[in-house]
Amino acid sequence: MSNQLEKVQELIALRNEARLGGGEKAIQKQHERGKYTARERIAQLLDEGSFEEIDMFVRHRCYNFGQEKKSFLGDGVVTGYGTIEGRLVYVFAQDFTVFGGSLSETMAQKICKIMDMAMKMGAPVIGLNDSGGARIQEGINALSGYAEIFQRNILASGVIPQISGILGPCAGGAVYSPALTDFTIMTKGISYMFLTGPKVVKTVTGEDVTQDQLGGAEVHSAKSGVAHFAAADGEETLKIIRKLFSYIPQNNLEEPPLAPCNDPIDRLEDSLNDIIPDSATRPYDMYEVIGAIVDNGEFLEIQRDYAKNIIIGFARFNGQSVGIVANQPKFLAGVLDSNASRKAARFVRFCDAFNIPLVTLVDVPGFLPGTGQEYNAVILHGAKLLYAYGEATVPKVTVTLRKSYGGSHIVMSCKQLRGDMNYAWPTAEIAVMGGAGAVEVLYAKEAKAAEDPAAVLKEKEAEYNKLFCNPYNAARYGYIDDVIEPRNTRFRIIRALQQLATKKVVNPAKKHGNIPL
Repeated sequence: MSNQLEKVQELIALRNEARLGGGEKAIQKQHERGKYTARERIAQLLDEGSFEEIDMFVRHRCYNFGQEKKSFLGDGVVTGYGTIEGRLVYVFAQDFTVFGGSLSETMAQKICKIMDMAMKMGAPVIGLNDSGGARIQEGINALSGYAEIFQRNILASGVIPQISGILGPCAGGAVYSPALTDFTIMTKGISYMFLTGPKVVKTVTGEDVTQDQLGGAEVHSAKSGVAHFAAADGEETLKIIRKLFSYIPQNNLEEPPLAPCNDPIDRLEDSLNDIIPDSATRPYDMYEVIGAIVDNGEFLEIQRDYAKNIIIGFARFNGQSVGIVANQPKFLAGVLDSNASRKAARFVRFCDAFNIPLVTLVDVPGFLPGTGQEYNAVILHGAKLLYAYGEATVPKVTVTLRKSYGGSHIVMSCKQLRGDMNYAWPTAEIAVMGGAGAVEVLYAKEAKAAEDPAAVLKEKEAEYNKLFCNPYNAARYGYIDDVIEPRNTRFRIIRALQQLATKKVVNPAKKHGNIPL
């Protein structure tokens, strides 16, 4: 055998060794936990045969605690690039079979290289997290590796889309990288995220709590809002990532992908003409409105189980990707509160960063009152949403369906926050406050002096409603561009988006604003 053939065979043997990660026993344990390996996950995520791996032969450089006696090719992370539906993406997947996926100095360098390449090429980066945290044997070198990754997350924010899949443990400093990315998908049963684990919690606070109760997928998707999706299993996590990519562009200088559309733009939805109940206090389901107006009823909801009083997600109008923000009258009457404001504000800013038009469906009676909200800084959280809409330069189309009162009217993409096209249904009530509250302020003395105060207030409420609780007063001043028939909503939104395709607005030159955090 020639010397060259021997070297080729050596290469093949090393590649096979690298592909085994921590070895066959470790792979078997991973499967027994109901988890796929890093390479199996990449194969499911990317188009078949598209993955090109880099840094397969990297090994750690640690000599502490006998680490030099044990090293693996690849050092616990698989990195490279490939395609999703033919579009270039960069990916890193932590390999739990190697030192529990713990982060070493060299693993961090591999991840940083991929992130640098993604920025240079203007392509999205996906991180598949399954790690026990920093590799303790490497001390400060592991910590500095995390910081290098976080710095790149920060610089890439708003430049290229960043998505994190949590497919196992993600604890301590490791949680900050997903928190800095645009979307986080957790996997039920096998993933968790927290800064300090159950043992530390027990020691410091005395609380008895399991890993799942402390930072499982259900906790972060419903209570904290840290996760944007909670997938049933690893396969669904990767499917969600692929679906998400179909709505977003490669980078901040490109437009979102345009999909073929066979749904007529002038399709009438007669059901919308009587969806608003006669009673102002009765709810209806905003999902029915969204499903009726978007292409083929398809809507990818973000943070479905968190702050349900507001709905956010991606849909298409005539094939064009849009971000939808909608109040939900079926939950807390659609009021805005701290969590809903925060949820919507971050989504609005993502859409604005990546050239995705915003369609806002409004039915909001106000902000949730009470000490709980005020002590939780609802003023600041509401200001986040106000700031996000006012800062956004993408096309903004707003449709007011029913209530739009006071400060919440302003916050929900009103004309003065540079809403481009602001429509209202005939059922819209746009005013400082509802009639009952308004007359109690305006006619308190008159009612008190009358024989029948309730009758006076009732009469004045009817007058107030006729004068203000309709869309025509706002339309009179040009704050509403048109009052539209509900069944025509799809057509009017599409025509507005077509008109706004060439919109150019530039914010004042500055280093950055100071958003009310």
